[in-house]
Amino acid sequence: MTSHTPADPLPLTSSRASALQGRIRVPGDKSMSHRALMFGAIAIGETTIRGLLEAEDVINTARAMTALGADATRGADGVWRVQGVGVAGLKSPSQPLDFGNSGTGVRLAMGLMATTPLTATCVGDASLSKRPMGRVTVPLSQFGARFETAEGNRLPLTLHGAKNPVPVTYTLPVASAQVKSAVLLAGLNTPGRTTVIEPTPTRDHTERMLKGFGAKISVEKKADGNHISVEGQHELKAQALDVPGDPSSAAFPMVAALITPGSSIVIENIMLNPTRTGLIDTLIEMGGNIAIENRRLAGGEEVGDLHVKHSQLKGITVPASRAPSMIDEYPVLSVAASFAQGVTRMEGLEELRVKESDRLAAVEAGLHANGVTTRSGHDWLEVDGGGAKGGGTVVTHMDHRIAMSFLVMGLASAEATRVDDSRFIATSFPDFAGLMNGMGAKISA
Repeated sequence: MTSHTPADPLPLTSSRASALQGRIRVPGDKSMSHRALMFGAIAIGETTIRGLLEAEDVINTARAMTALGADATRGADGVWRVQGVGVAGLKSPSQPLDFGNSGTGVRLAMGLMATTPLTATCVGDASLSKRPMGRVTVPLSQFGARFETAEGNRLPLTLHGAKNPVPVTYTLPVASAQVKSAVLLAGLNTPGRTTVIEPTPTRDHTERMLKGFGAKISVEKKADGNHISVEGQHELKAQALDVPGDPSSAAFPMVAALITPGSSIVIENIMLNPTRTGLIDTLIEMGGNIAIENRRLAGGEEVGDLHVKHSQLKGITVPASRAPSMIDEYPVLSVAASFAQGVTRMEGLEELRVKESDRLAAVEAGLHANGVTTRSGHDWLEVDGGGAKGGGTVVTHMDHRIAMSFLVMGLASAEATRVDDSRFIATSFPDFAGLMNGMGAKISA
C-alpha cells in the first residue's frame, strides 16, 4: 500500500497559446476502469482489460482488489489481467486499503465488501479524508454491514461485512452514481432482489457492465424514477474489456480548442454514453463547433471521435436536470463560460460542494483571481463572459479538475494563469501537460 507523505507542491503556469492542432487520445475512462477491475475481481475466471486508465486512482483500486484476494496485474503487453474469486470470494486484507484521492474507488469498494463477512479498513489522502461517507454507509448498513468511521462519517473507516445480508430497496436521496453502484454491488452477494430507485437518472456504467458480466439485472422506468434491480448470489463470468477514452478527460482539450483562436483538433475514441455527454451538449448549445465522427459500439458503449474547432461561444442557462451527466465538468465549463458572450448560469450544483474540494467555491475563487465576475448560491453559479484577464494564482485544494481547468484558461487569457499545485492531476490524467503541449499549448513549471 502507498502512504501519504507530504511532498512539495508542484505549481504550473499556462500562457497564451497560438492555435492548437493535432489528433490525440486521452486516458481510458476512469469510471469504466474502476468498475472493470472490481467486477473482474468477483467474476469467475480471468478478466482482461485493454486501455485501462493507469492513473493513481485506478492503480489504487487495482491494489485494493489484489489485497482482497483477486490478483490484478499488468502484463508486459499493457493488458491488465484480473483473477476473479467469485461474488462471495473476497477475503479480509492484511493491511488498510489505501484509495488515495478516489471517492469512486472507496465508495464502490465499500459496496463490494459490505455483504461478505470480512473486515477491512479504508484510508485515503487528506482530500479524500474530508469527504462524507455517510451517503454510502447508511444504505449499506441496511444490508447488515457495520462501520466505524472518523468524526463526521469520514475516513479512516473500518467495515465489517454482513454475515447474513438481507436485500434492500433504496431510494437515492441525491443523484449519485457512486451511491447507486455501491448498493447494487452489495446486492450481488445478497440473497433475493435488491432494488435502487433513482428519481433522476445518473451514469449507468455499472448497469451496462454488470449485464456484460452476466449479472441478473433489470432497469424499469416508472413514475418515481428508474428502478434498477439485481438478483443476488449469481456468479459473474470473466470478460475481455476495451476501455474507451474518458469524456471527463476529453473536456480539457475540447474547451482549450474552443477558446484558443485558430484551433482545430480531433480527440479520438471517446465514450459517448448518453449519461456522460452533458458537457458536449452544453458546449454545442453555446455555439461550440464540435462534430462527432466515426460513431461505433465498443464493449456495450457508444464511442466516437470529437472534431473540435475554435468557436465564439455565447452564454446560456444550463438546467439542473443536466447536472448528473456532467457533474465533473463544471469547473472547465466555467472556464469556457468566461470566454463566452454574455452570462452563463449553471443550476443544480449542490453535489459540487462535496467533491475532492468544495468545487463550487474553488471554481469561483479561481475565476475571481483571474478577473472574471461571478455570482453564486448554494447550488448555482453565474459567470460573466467576455474573456478572462488572467494573471492570478489559483488555489487547487488538491483537486485535479480545478488544476487542469485553470491551466486551460491560461491558454486564452490575456495574462498567464498559475495553479499552486499540479501533483493531483496524476490521479486521472498523468500526461496532461505533455499532451496539451504537444498540440501547441504553453504549460510549464
